[in-house]
Amino acid sequence: MVGNLNHIIDQVVKDKGIDRDVLIDALESAVLSAANKKFRNTRDLEAHFNEEIGEVEVFEFVTVVDEVVDSYKEIDIEEAREVDPDVEINDSLGMMLEAGSFSRIAAQTAKQVIIQKVREAEREGVYNEFKDRVGEIVNGIVRRYERGDLIVDLGRAEALLPNREQAPRENYRQSDRVRAYISEVKMSAKGPQIILSRTHPGLLISLFSSEVPEVAEGIVEIKGAVREPGSRAKIAVVSHDIDVDPVGACVGMRGSRVQNVVTELRGERIDIIPWTPDPARFACAALAPAEVSRVYIDDEGQAMEIIVPDDQLSLAIGKKGQNVRLAAKLIGWRIDIKSETRAQEEEQEQEEKAPEVEEEQTDVVVEEGTEGSIAEDQTDVAVDKVEEPPED
Repeated sequence: MVGNLNHIIDQVVKDKGIDRDVLIDALESAVLSAANKKFRNTRDLEAHFNEEIGEVEVFEFVTVVDEVVDSYKEIDIEEAREVDPDVEINDSLGMMLEAGSFSRIAAQTAKQVIIQKVREAEREGVYNEFKDRVGEIVNGIVRRYERGDLIVDLGRAEALLPNREQAPRENYRQSDRVRAYISEVKMSAKGPQIILSRTHPGLLISLFSSEVPEVAEGIVEIKGAVREPGSRAKIAVVSHDIDVDPVGACVGMRGSRVQNVVTELRGERIDIIPWTPDPARFACAALAPAEVSRVYIDDEGQAMEIIVPDDQLSLAIGKKGQNVRLAAKLIGWRIDIKSETRAQEEEQEQEEKAPEVEEEQTDVVVEEGTEGSIAEDQTDVAVDKVEEPPED
């Protein structure tokens, strides 16, 4: 323990990014642990770091008494006054011990405690740094594969890009650079765990925020984003400035802005849709480039029936239902798409079934009527409705 520790502490603080107070506390704990091991926990000891001389000093505290019973924790009044002339009975007297008297094993214990404290402080520092960065995009270097998962080096920490969070048809090799979205940060037994994602809709939103100044400044707001990673995505945008076109701002000059996002997502097709509070209009925009003829809304069931021209049906549905599936996710409503021909056929079927239903109601009235005159009146009304021809 001989020598000035201030220089060593400053160097560790600089290299490891650990708080100075945390490191000093680790040193004090380490020296105290070594001292307790040396004296087998028989004495009342405290360790304090002396900033002026750069050393950790260990003090033994004993109680001043008339007659000593426990020599490890008590001291005679006369002997105590040789150290401090003003001491009185029942006072606690602290005497500094020689740190050099600690054995080699005690010094090794101190070293282990310091290493452990430094490691814990590093883990805590990494967790505190990244826990508030959830939702950000980070750049990293691929280090290795572990059972399909990617281990990505972020500089101060390693992050995990699980196989389920990797976009289809994206392949990486060791030392490749990867850009990913921080979806979760949690503390585990092995330290902080940073989970990355290349499939999260937040990645799309963050990429547009970095590429489009109007989005970063809040002039254009992204109301929602949905993806089928590696294939297609839709985002809904709205402008808070009447002079700014939200779709045009996101597309950029000659499509430069949206093209940068498409390139980062390895060719994922992106539809940019103007947001509107009217669900019907929003649904029509979300199904673009397909044209819509009519929209029937069920507010209670949060469902829509959308009629499109026959030649637009396949375009509205999309490949394997992709277009309508993404549109439904974006607006948050259930969508049922029908062609004009199919809608007309259903309307005709309903019209044909209507007279049959009325005939059934007429029969029920006749059979269940309790009074003949009332039953006959109701029968006449029903017959008038269906306009059956009179019998010969």
